[in-house]
Formats: sequence, structure tokens, C-alpha cells
Amino acid sequence: METTQGNQASWNAHAYQAWLNRFGKPEEAAARIKKDPAKRIGELYKYAGDVRQKRIINLLGSNGSKAVALALLGAEVTIADFSADNERYARELAAEADVRIQYIVADVLKLPACELTQSYDIVLMEQGILHYFQDLRPLFDVVSRLLAEGGRLILHPVSTKLISSRGTTANIRKHKVTGDYFDTSLIEKEVAYSKYLDRNALPDAARKVRLRNWTLGEIVTSIAGAGLYVKSLEELPNQSCAAFDKGIPKSYIIMAVKL
Repeated sequence: METTQGNQASWNAHAYQAWLNRFGKPEEAAARIKKDPAKRIGELYKYAGDVRQKRIINLLGSNGSKAVALALLGAEVTIADFSADNERYARELAAEADVRIQYIVADVLKLPACELTQSYDIVLMEQGILHYFQDLRPLFDVVSRLLAEGGRLILHPVSTKLISSRGTTANIRKHKVTGDYFDTSLIEKEVAYSKYLDRNALPDAARKVRLRNWTLGEIVTSIAGAGLYVKSLEELPNQSCAAFDKGIPKSYIIMAVKL
């Protein structure tokens, strides 16, 4: 509970200003999304399919950019996130894009009972989410209670990258393991949006979050344990500009179905 409250406090510190710095004013960001909403959803779009009139909930949907893109494509979208700063930017973004979204400011493990009615067609979980949870089973139990029969979970987590590359060309590579893949301890890191703020904008206490990295096996097992059928697991290559890192897997997408 202490870790959750600390993470929540960090995400409510200066996230709104960070999104202004990163994406510009909501009207500027909305104009870019409206030009090609499918592009903003990225690799996840092919797993969502035709989203017109689909009920979608974006868990920890942050600043709402993907939710607004989905709404522009015809979906009925809800975001659940514990940051009021994120909510502020998302609601302004939706208004500028002339779409409606619902935003629930809450811990996703404590959603209102009226949401847990197995009525959503898609649960979307974007990058950098799972490491905020110290136990995955309750999270995927919530996902199961959100999804209608035949509904889809689309999960795009960031992998724990344990291999780094050094060298100047693709022909000169040195790879090394830089961490313990099976480490279960909480790791203190800077909150993700801090890189879009001046170093002096956040006090040290608000800058830090505590995260738990999960193995791929733990994630897949927790999804299956919640009664969801894993239909696909697509590994994605590193898209960094370093040519010698191209062959290293960076992230993956899991699509599971509620039976």
C-alpha cells in the first residue's frame, strides 16, 4: 500500500506540465492525432480490429492519446488511471479532438462495481504498466471481470532488457548481461514523465517510483490463471537508432480472449 501511494503521489506531481512539454497544448496534440488516429495506436491496432461501436477500457491510460485515437475511430472509450494530472490532459485532449471519453481516477484494483460487469469488448494495457503491480493475479482477475465473453485483452508491456550492446558499427558488437532477469525485488526509478521536465521542477521525493519487473513466464501464467486464453504473443525488435541493437527483442504484444 505504501508503494502504491508513493507511486500515485509521483504521478500526480507535475504530469500535466510534462505532457505539455512533450506533446504541446491539447489542441496541438489533438490536431496531430486526428490526422491519422490509427498510427497513434501503432502495433496494437491490428489486434483491436474494427473498433467502431466497441466498448474499450484503457487501464492506466495516462494522458489519453491512445484513448482519443480509438474514440476518433468510433469506439466508446473509458480510461482508468490513478493520476488526476493525467485526467486533466486527457479530458482537454478529447475536447479538442471533439470526442467523448470517460475517465475514472482510481486504482485499477479498486474500480467501481458498476464497471466490473463483464461488458467491455477490449481491455487495452499499454507500455510500462505491469511493473507498477506487486501481484499480477488480482490485476488479471479485474481484467476478466471487465471483459465480456469473447472480449480481448491486448497487452503491450516493455520487456526487461538485460542485454546491452557496445560498438560503433553493425560489424563490431559486444553484448553483455546487465541485470538479473529473475530478480523479484522492487526497484526505485525516476517517474517516466520526469525526462520531459526541468531537473529542478520535481523534488526528489516526487521524482521516484518503485517498480517490480516481471518475467514473461510470470505474465503469461497470470493471464491464463485468470481464465483468459492466450491466442498470440508477438515479439517486437528494438527500434533504437543503434544499428547494432536491431537484432535484440525489445518488447512484445500479448492478445488473450475471455472464454
